[in-house]
Amino acid sequence: MPTENSTEQPRQIVIVGGVAGGASAATRARRMNERAEIILLEKDPDVSFANCGLPYHIGEEIPDRGDLLVATPEFLRQRFRLDVRTNHEVIAIDRSLKRVQVRKTDTEREGETLWIDYDKLILAPGASPIHPNLPGCDAPNVLTLRNLVDTDRIKAYVDQANVQRVIVVGAGYIGLEMVEQLVRREKQTTLVELQPHVLPLLDAEMTQPIAAELQRQGVDLHLGVGIQGVETSAGRATGVTLSNGETLAADLVVLGIGVRPNVDLAVAANLPVGATGGIEVNDQMQTHDPDIYAVGDAVEYVFGPTGQRQRIALAGPANRAGRLAGQHAATDQAAAMAPVQGSSVVRVFEISAAMTGLTEKLADRLGVAVRSVTIVAKHHAGYFPGAQAMTLKLTYDPESGRVLGAQAVGGAGVDKRIDVIATAMHFQASVRQLAELDLCYAPPFGSAKDPVHMAAFAACNQLDGVEQFQRFDSDLSSFQVVDVRTPGEISRVPLHDAPHAIAIPVDQLRDRIGELDADRPTVVSCAVGIRGHLASRILKQHGFQVANLSGGATLRNRLANID
Repeated sequence: MPTENSTEQPRQIVIVGGVAGGASAATRARRMNERAEIILLEKDPDVSFANCGLPYHIGEEIPDRGDLLVATPEFLRQRFRLDVRTNHEVIAIDRSLKRVQVRKTDTEREGETLWIDYDKLILAPGASPIHPNLPGCDAPNVLTLRNLVDTDRIKAYVDQANVQRVIVVGAGYIGLEMVEQLVRREKQTTLVELQPHVLPLLDAEMTQPIAAELQRQGVDLHLGVGIQGVETSAGRATGVTLSNGETLAADLVVLGIGVRPNVDLAVAANLPVGATGGIEVNDQMQTHDPDIYAVGDAVEYVFGPTGQRQRIALAGPANRAGRLAGQHAATDQAAAMAPVQGSSVVRVFEISAAMTGLTEKLADRLGVAVRSVTIVAKHHAGYFPGAQAMTLKLTYDPESGRVLGAQAVGGAGVDKRIDVIATAMHFQASVRQLAELDLCYAPPFGSAKDPVHMAAFAACNQLDGVEQFQRFDSDLSSFQVVDVRTPGEISRVPLHDAPHAIAIPVDQLRDRIGELDADRPTVVSCAVGIRGHLASRILKQHGFQVANLSGGATLRNRLANID
């Protein structure tokens, strides 16, 4: 490893792109090699800013724009002695001569080009928002959100008093965050999503509370429809036309329909791209050219649950990959990039949703066999004031019990549970090991049986054959259904699409078991599954073939809003 007194010729490290991956690479490279010449090239005016904070400045929850600047060029030059050049776009890589061609993009020198040599090159080009080629989408008030320039442009429109109706297209993370912040700014907000439910990364039943919260906040939801074009007048957008023929009026349209990795530079340099569209790299983040690295949203990482490489456009992996690439470029030594679980979280008003690893939907698409359990629990002790409900879905390998993913939606504590499970997944834990975790407990913070434990217990019971679960969305018409809630509960919230359910409170089940047919396949249901678990154990030990309805009436009744 080079030292301050090394006689080795200082190496020149060129980094293409800043923000999470590039800036992390640059600063780590400097910390590991004081003598290296490090040039950071960024095509935009800002080199290191908080991407994930952009919607919150538009909504003025982060009032000071300067708070979004993680590191200014001046700071990076002074503290790290980096040669930071903003408004410099790399347009070509000459691998044979180990140099990059750069075009200046500032107004004074726009179009001017130069060549810069490198010993090591790190690509952090990121990804760009998808801007569909549809009629009217080029109107000046049809915008996407990628950087601070975009943020300023959107905020300028939102700040105008005559901009009252905003349509957000796409109900992923950015779309949901934008909707929340637009409502905060008292705008009439419409959300359009091509998929049949919001937050399409999650399984459908997990997203219904988010949709309900959006509607509670006055958001006009249009799900299962896309946009066919943008209506314009005098060159400005006045609304959108949906695929069902409906037209919605708008003063501003914000597109959040996904991103494309910026791989053109790598492709032009004959650097291979993988099956999911990201640049191929090894565990040291090197491309097929060992002197060229790539990090961030434009690369493919090893996805922990499957071991296969795929694009995972998240800030956390980009930061970690940049750090490792910067060290390796500076010293020729670094740890391997660990598999990425894809952990993420979003706040939507009073509801949060988080996930890590495989959902059932993604597992089906990838052809991965999984089992899952779903529990509904309080985020801390139910007797302590302020306990909020969360739904937690745990996905695992049906043979080994290895934890493969989790999703949670609810109020407080959602992020904590997914972080715990993501940590366990990093170490390839099984549901049995998850059940054994020693987690903090005090009434204001959790329960002695944490929701993580409850989900793991359910999975262990399923894995061991102690209990079987019936999917919440099953056709129950051919089953003997036993609803073990109280009469008052059933009267207030009947079990969805199960009019033939037999009502026997769990505390009366042993005495009234003769009212049931032990020869019929039976499904028991309660509110969330806890009393159903006891009921299934009672009936199974009396010779019944019985399954507990996953998530009970709470999850089942979401069907009324999903269908």
